[in-house]
Amino acid sequence: MAPRSGLAAAGRFANPLRIPPLLEGVAGTDGKVYELNVTSGKSEFLSGVSTPTLGINGPYLGPTIRCRTNDRVTMRVRNSLSEPTTLHWHGLHLPAASDGGPHQVVEPGTVWETSFAIKQAASLCWYHSHLMEQTGEQVLRGLAGLFLIEDEQGKSLGLPSDYGVDDIPLVIQDRRFSADGSFDYDLTMHDVMMGYKGDVVLVNGTASPHVVLRRQRTRLRVLNGSNSRIYTLGRDDGADLIVIGSDGGLLEQPERLRRVRVGPGERVEILLDLQRDQSVRLMSYPDRVATGGMGRGMMMGGMAGNSETFPLIELRAERLETADLRLPERLIQVPGWTAAQAARTRTFLLDMPMMGMGGMMGGAGMGGAMGINGRAMDMGRIDERVPLGSIEIWRIRNTTPLAHPFHIHGVQFRTLDRNGRPPLPHERGLKDTVMVDPDSTVRVITEFSDFADPKRPYMYHCHILEHEDAGMMGQFVVV
Repeated sequence: MAPRSGLAAAGRFANPLRIPPLLEGVAGTDGKVYELNVTSGKSEFLSGVSTPTLGINGPYLGPTIRCRTNDRVTMRVRNSLSEPTTLHWHGLHLPAASDGGPHQVVEPGTVWETSFAIKQAASLCWYHSHLMEQTGEQVLRGLAGLFLIEDEQGKSLGLPSDYGVDDIPLVIQDRRFSADGSFDYDLTMHDVMMGYKGDVVLVNGTASPHVVLRRQRTRLRVLNGSNSRIYTLGRDDGADLIVIGSDGGLLEQPERLRRVRVGPGERVEILLDLQRDQSVRLMSYPDRVATGGMGRGMMMGGMAGNSETFPLIELRAERLETADLRLPERLIQVPGWTAAQAARTRTFLLDMPMMGMGGMMGGAGMGGAMGINGRAMDMGRIDERVPLGSIEIWRIRNTTPLAHPFHIHGVQFRTLDRNGRPPLPHERGLKDTVMVDPDSTVRVITEFSDFADPKRPYMYHCHILEHEDAGMMGQFVVV
């Protein structure tokens, strides 16, 4: 889709990559306290053009929250907007009352305070708005940030961990701009059905970015923070990526892969080894299975014309500090739940009953256009009740012509299989979001070990934000 504004993209890799600031909390009476102010602002993504944005502790996006396993944290979220919002802690294992989903609305001018313990291993999680039927728009305007958990085991492996130096976060998003420089989120029927796609890539809120590397080995912590676009990552020189982690933390062993597919909401951790004066571009390549032949939104505005092959960022190595390039053969032990342990299998059928039909945009938003197991999201209905302490298999079946990233709140899971075959190498760690391709079935397994609450639900949903807003979401409680 051509840019509606006609605005030219920034020069090729002309802009230094913005690194989100760290927020490490301050000591309180019961652990660390993190102050988060949700506010509006203005940002310049395209040269000389001001864009109205939302952010947390700044005009666009939020700081990287950093804490450690077993920390007790208090999140104090102040809403300085003129509209309600929420902040959901995506990937965190925590009580439903602290989850920040659509039930934990923060009204304008109020403060939501919630406390919980960090009960999981080192991992890259994130946080974002989860307001009912408005998630897509608020995330697009800037309400998202990274949540970095560290632990002793991860530190002992000798992996790059100097934040912003050899441990670099990459929040990848795509956006469209209107003629006045504002974000274009005037959704068409195509946007609702296929998911919103932009024509300009931002990385950490930087268009056409580059980063100057200082060490021979760099760790890239990648979040696909886009509303719907799937990225297939690779190096432009054809060398392998060294993949060491996924959503819920490190893999059991490093995997050398030429391409890594990352759906909306998914994370991947990559090691990049470069030599002095070498320059590499991290690319996105065509996703051959996402749309089942229905066609793809084309990238324009400085993103390789009408091709689905386009650069994301240029990584420039100049004078490099020597690093130890040895890599452990084993990283961590991932929980080994087996199908034989499962007390129950639940099936979730991803539905798009309103494909092209009337009524799509009726009501307060897009609610009701899509669903799971034949039902659109209803805040007053509990869809599943899961016994505390149970190990379950969730079978996700997709009969639609689009790929759907399926996210479960409150837990990390292991992917058992795809259509009966083993998961892809980079999917063999813990995850909270999994791609389910057209006409396919994915089985995941997890243990619901904590936080029984019969009244406060967690969500499960498609992480294409337009699909979530249109009703492809359900609720479960642990009892």
